[in-house]
Amino acid sequence: MAEEEYDEFEEEELDNEEEYIEDQAEHEAEAIEILKAEESGIESIREKRTTSPYMTKYERARILGTRALQISMCAPIMVELENEFDPLEIAKKELKEKKIPFVIKRKLPDGSVELWPINDLIIIDF
Repeated sequence: MAEEEYDEFEEEELDNEEEYIEDQAEHEAEAIEILKAEESGIESIREKRTTSPYMTKYERARILGTRALQISMCAPIMVELENEFDPLEIAKKELKEKKIPFVIKRKLPDGSVELWPINDLIIIDF
């Protein structure tokens, strides 16, 4: 009898942990959004910005993962290849040369957003 109660408690605890992890993942996904340059409706936004001009490690990871997925699904490649076959390596090369046509949408605490084309960001992780 005690074992059954203990098993039920473990299952409830696991369900709560899974829900918490899913909520955290959704929150992190909402914080960074990637837009295609054509969809953003901006040509050049260089007005007053409050956020840092440096690309964060989270933005870098999201961009590389999204672009590698696109490349693996036969998207056009924006750089000259030199024996690269891995989509992630190709995406890294595109990012290094700032050839990825994405715009990062940073959400601010007051509800406003800032749009940063990748060309305007400083990338230091290479």
